Amino acid sequence: MTSVWAGIIFSVLAIVELVTDQLPKTPSRKVPMQLIPRLVSGCFCGAVLGAPSGSSVGCAVVGIIGAAIGTFGGSEFRSRLAKLLGGKDHPAALIEDVVALVIAIVAVVILRA
Repeated sequence: MTSVWAGIIFSVLAIVELVTDQLPKTPSRKVPMQLIPRLVSGCFCGAVLGAPSGSSVGCAVVGIIGAAIGTFGGSEFRSRLAKLLGGKDHPAALIEDVVALVIAIVAVVILRA
């Protein structure tokens, strides 16, 4: 996972996810078609982050849990925020993405410390 290509591929995938999440016809993140890949991605990311310390399995489980919390918690956060913004989902989606990015950066920094 230290190759330049892995970084490029996963960065592009993250950008695609951010863009498609903003589209009005994107299905709910809580339907199996959307939820399962999120859980698999969380599992994989956790395993990769835990590999250097020999904790891949435990970190994979934490990754799945984090993906589930992010999926359901993020959906609830975005829904409530949209209501506060007068029913406007797009600004709520952008704010949700920024908050998720900050949480992810903090989590990675803490794990790497």
